[in-house]
Amino acid sequence: MSTGPGAVAVARDRRDRTEPWLRAFLRHDDHDVPVPGPAVPGPLAGLPIAVKGLHGHRTPAVRALLAAGAAPIGATSVPRPGGHQTWGWTDRGPTRNPWRADRSPGGSSAGSAAAVAAGVVGMATGSDGAGSVRIPAAWCGVLGYKPTAGLVPSADPRGLAVPGVLVRDPALLRPWLDAVARPRRPARPVAAPATAVWSADLGLDAEPDPVVVAVAATAARELLARAGITEIATPVRLPDPAPAWAARRAGRAAPRTPGEAVPATVFAAADLLLTPTTPAGPHGHDGPGGRMNVALTWAFNLSGHPAVSVPAGTGPDGCPVGLQIVARHGADAALLDLVERVVPPAAVAPAPGRG
Repeated sequence: MSTGPGAVAVARDRRDRTEPWLRAFLRHDDHDVPVPGPAVPGPLAGLPIAVKGLHGHRTPAVRALLAAGAAPIGATSVPRPGGHQTWGWTDRGPTRNPWRADRSPGGSSAGSAAAVAAGVVGMATGSDGAGSVRIPAAWCGVLGYKPTAGLVPSADPRGLAVPGVLVRDPALLRPWLDAVARPRRPARPVAAPATAVWSADLGLDAEPDPVVVAVAATAARELLARAGITEIATPVRLPDPAPAWAARRAGRAAPRTPGEAVPATVFAAADLLLTPTTPAGPHGHDGPGGRMNVALTWAFNLSGHPAVSVPAGTGPDGCPVGLQIVARHGADAALLDLVERVVPPAAVAPAPGRG
């Protein structure tokens, strides 16, 4: 992890060389952002980052990153109004997936995922209200983390969207959380996860692509073996999240209740729940068609569980596949410790001009 003025200069140069092709940024930040020197302590001091959207720098989470010394190099693309959400848009056209130019990077944290995957920055901010960090992380082959609801200050009064982060190196996840989380009492230590359940579809009508399921299932088995975690064979059947999610989004629903969207029996049986992050790989720039790409992610925005998407491999089309790991409420530290211990850093995509 490179930090300091030299690292920021390198990130800006990579941004400028990849941007004509990648279209990940809406604005470049070069002269109005001070680059922290060695007097600012901490692992994020002088770390080049990208910030989701033109107004992302106003959020408490990004202000906390700036206070920790992170150096933003630009604002990243998001979907245009009225467009589908698993996409990104700039005035030069759609944001491209660094692995395949004809595919979407996902969304709504589209430019953030693309910039991290292309090696422009090692960290980019996002927000996740139905999978908007985890889906682009999966499709761009990076890591995307959504914390337990309430752990990080959020501007969403409905409790669906929470700040998140996209990285290539799992070692950056804990420093991000330490910088942005609310001050809190010391929590009781959470034991390292010992058991896990795998589900290809959460018992929902997700119609997952068999290729995506196979890649994610193989990655899940390998991850559990490396971690020494026992897989428990138990069926998982969640209620359809769509009605409750829509009611919450419209302000018609009561605050979150225990067991909403994810029955307590799921985490009574195991410490972790593993699924494919998405039911299919990245779609083209003409849109997702009838595919419900949030099918495996949005239940955990309703329930508030922490979740992270990690790279699982690639399909025959060369597009990345993500593996989603969901933990119990408040078990973020144990989840991130596991990921840092057993998940290797993500590869950099061969985007033109990266150098």
